[in-house]
Amino acid sequence: MVVSIRSLGLNGISGYEVSAECFLSGGLPAFDIVGLPDAAVREARERVRAAVKNCGVKFPVSRITVNLAPANRKKAGTMYDLPIFIGILAAAEELKKLPPDAAFLGELSLTGAVRGVSGVLPMAMAARDAGVKQLFVPAENAAEATLAGGLTVYGVSDVAALVAHLRGEMPIAPKEPWLPEEETEALPDLRDVMGQENVKRALEIAAAGGHNLLLIGSPGSGKSMLAKRLPSILPDMTRDEALAVSGIWSVAGLTDPGSPLLSRRPFRAPHHTSSAVALSGGGPALRPGEMSLAHNGVLFLDELPEFHRDVLEAMRQPLEDGEVTVSRAGGTLRLPAGFQLICAMNPCRCGWKGHPSGKCTCSRRDVERYVEKISGPLLDRIDLHINVPSVEYEALRRKTAPEDSAVVRGRVLMARALQLARFAGSDVKCNAQLPPSMLATFCELDAAGDRLMKSAFERMGLTARSHDRVLRVARTIADLEGSERIEAPHLAEAVQYRNTEILKG
Repeated sequence: MVVSIRSLGLNGISGYEVSAECFLSGGLPAFDIVGLPDAAVREARERVRAAVKNCGVKFPVSRITVNLAPANRKKAGTMYDLPIFIGILAAAEELKKLPPDAAFLGELSLTGAVRGVSGVLPMAMAARDAGVKQLFVPAENAAEATLAGGLTVYGVSDVAALVAHLRGEMPIAPKEPWLPEEETEALPDLRDVMGQENVKRALEIAAAGGHNLLLIGSPGSGKSMLAKRLPSILPDMTRDEALAVSGIWSVAGLTDPGSPLLSRRPFRAPHHTSSAVALSGGGPALRPGEMSLAHNGVLFLDELPEFHRDVLEAMRQPLEDGEVTVSRAGGTLRLPAGFQLICAMNPCRCGWKGHPSGKCTCSRRDVERYVEKISGPLLDRIDLHINVPSVEYEALRRKTAPEDSAVVRGRVLMARALQLARFAGSDVKCNAQLPPSMLATFCELDAAGDRLMKSAFERMGLTARSHDRVLRVARTIADLEGSERIEAPHLAEAVQYRNTEILKG
C-alpha cells in the first residue's frame, strides 16, 4: 500500500512542498529512504522506528520504502521525521482517513517527543500558498507557524498525542495566532554620547534616508558607540519587512520560540575575521550569511581595513542590487540583502593620525598602504564619510544632557513619511533606494545648485555613482528641513560628506 503525506522542505530561505510517499511491500524487512536525502534524513529511519515502538504501536515487519518527492531536489534536515512516521502508520493501516489538506513537519526523539526545527516560518508560508489548511508542527514552533496566516496550526508535543488526535480520540487544540508584545528593553541611546554633534548629524541623515556611513577616527573617539545607537533612531519595520527578516532568521535558527517575529530592525556586527561565505551566505546547506541576516536593518563592520579583501569586495554587488547571488556546486541561490552599511575604521595603522597627542608613528606611505586595503569601488558606494574627532575634556564634563534618541527619531520619522508619500506606488521606500531614472524628477537642482554640483564634480573628481549618491543625500537633508526642493545649502552639506581628504596621508 502506498500513502502520500504532505510535508515541506527548504531551498535556501524559501519553503516548498514535499510529499513523503511510503510503500509497504512483502519481502525481507528493510527500511529505505530515497529522494536525494542527506545524512540527517537517512538517520530518520532509526528515530522513526524507535518513536513508533515507544508510542504503543507495533512497527510493521515489511519492506518499507519512503520516497521524498520531488526526487530531484536534495533533502536536508530533520523536519521529515514526522511525515515519515505518519506515512508508515497510515500505510500499515494504523491510521485511517487522514485529512487531505494537512501537512506535517518536525523532528522526532527516540521516545516519541517532537522537537523543534529551523525554517518553520518560510515553510508555513509555502504550505499556505500550496493550499494546505492544517499544519502540524512541533509545539516549540507553533507560534512561529501562525505568523504565516491562513492556516490552522497544531502544536505537537509527542507522537502519541498526534496519533490520538488523528484517530479522533483526543483532539489537539489549535494554536492561537501569536501577537507581538510591546518591546520593553531600551536600545542604546544617543544621550549617552557626549559631544560629537557633527557625527550625530550624519547619523540622523543616514537614518532618515537609509544611507551608508563610514566613521573614521582614532581609538576611543566613540565610533562604535555611535554606530550601535543608530537602531534607536531608525523607523520600525512594517509587517511585511518583519516577516521577511524573521523568515531569514528562522532558517538560520536564530529566532526565539517565545517571540518569533522580529519587531526591531536587525543589527549585525560580524568580527573582522569572518570569511566571505560567512558574510554572503552559502556553504554546503546554502544558508544565509550576515548580509542577509541584516536585511532591512544595519550591517556594522568595525575595524574595516582589518577585514580580508575578498570579504569586503563581496559586498559591492549587494550594495547596488539589495540581494546576494550565491552560486555553488550544490546550486544557485538568491538571498535578500537590503541592508544599511555602517563602517568604522582608524585613520592609520597605529590609529593616532590627527590625534592631539601627536602619538602617530606612521609615515605617509604607511597611511596610504593602510587605507588602500579598502578599494575605491567600495568607498564609492558609501554615501557619507565622516571624521570622528577626539572628544574634548569639556564635552565629557558637560552638565547639560545631550539630545536623546527619541527626539532625533521624531525628525527621522517625519522625513521618512515625506519619502513614503513621495514614492507611493513604487518599490522605493527611502531616498537611498532611488534609481537613476527617478533622480531627475525628485532631485532636481536650481541654477545655484547646478553650479555647485558641477564645481564639486570637477574639483573632487566624483564618479557618476558618487554624483548620484550626493544628490540622494541632499534630498534627505532637504526632507529633514521640510523643503520640497533641494537648495544650495542642502547640496553643500551633502558634498562635504564626500570629503575623501580624511582618508589621505
